[in-house]
Amino acid sequence: MKRFSTKLLAWYGLHKRALPWRQTKDPYVVWLSEIILQQTRVAQGLPYFERFWHDFPTVHDLAQASEDAVLKRWQGLGYYSRARNLHKAAKRVSEQYEGNFPSTLQELLKLPGVGPYTASAIASICFDEACAVVDGNVYRVLARHFNNDIPINQPKGIKSFQALAQSLIDPKSPGAYNQAIMEFGALHCTPKKPHCTTCPLSDSCLALADDRVAELPVKVKAKPIKKRYFHYLIPIDQNNNTLLSKREQKDIWQGLYEFPLIEAKDLLSVDALQAHDDVPEWAKAAHWTKFQEEAVIHKLSHQALHTYFYVLENIDETLPISWSSVPDYAVPRLIERFLDKFIR
Repeated sequence: MKRFSTKLLAWYGLHKRALPWRQTKDPYVVWLSEIILQQTRVAQGLPYFERFWHDFPTVHDLAQASEDAVLKRWQGLGYYSRARNLHKAAKRVSEQYEGNFPSTLQELLKLPGVGPYTASAIASICFDEACAVVDGNVYRVLARHFNNDIPINQPKGIKSFQALAQSLIDPKSPGAYNQAIMEFGALHCTPKKPHCTTCPLSDSCLALADDRVAELPVKVKAKPIKKRYFHYLIPIDQNNNTLLSKREQKDIWQGLYEFPLIEAKDLLSVDALQAHDDVPEWAKAAHWTKFQEEAVIHKLSHQALHTYFYVLENIDETLPISWSSVPDYAVPRLIERFLDKFIR
């Protein structure tokens, strides 16, 4: 077991990426990076991290920001509950802990949006607590090295891999070890085309010996993707104003802004849409233009949104939002992509 950690730490010393959150043990910086990088590649998450750190250099700054400001900076990362919990946790640390992050795994777990993985990362990297992290990269490295085919997305597998990871951690350098095994999975023991021929652990990798590297880790198939059918109305009045509203319901994109939406059981024709009970009065006499003939399909983790956008002109009512201010609002990526094409 010690040989495993020793080799990983040696590899890490030679190959680790120079990332800004690795230059400090400040728990605010480490926490910010971990939340942003959940389910996000480093290349995509790095600009977001830099923006957040620049605009909110301390946890107090983040706590004092409005939710709209936080969501706007998060726009495009998806999984927006992460951003809302980020904001809630910042407020708690600022107000209840006077800006000082809890220093133990169990106390960190009490913060909104902080689960076992994030708490273990902060506790080990910032406070040298010997608690193992288990993310997708760690699952992959451990499943292959120990030829473990217990499904990683079921309770038995989660418990088994957590125990295995904990048994391997280097108690003298828990933070470095955790970063090493995650980095090894991200750069070397990759999902496809892992670098087995140059792997420092190849002589003890059981999956390599058994020719099962490509099969591991094992995941039980996820639930079927749910299809939803969206029809966005893009109103434009005579003063070149439009209408946005905040999604308040507990659904996707809570707290983000969107144009008037009609959701149906299928994609509707213009006639059927205009006759829909939820179409506002001001839309009925407007001039409708379908922005794209083909529906836009926007995929989320367990949903596929089939979407039409309709531009509605000659609106008689005065609408509240000028088009020049629309980019200031935090909107879902689906709408952001529409605006990129519509405004250019």
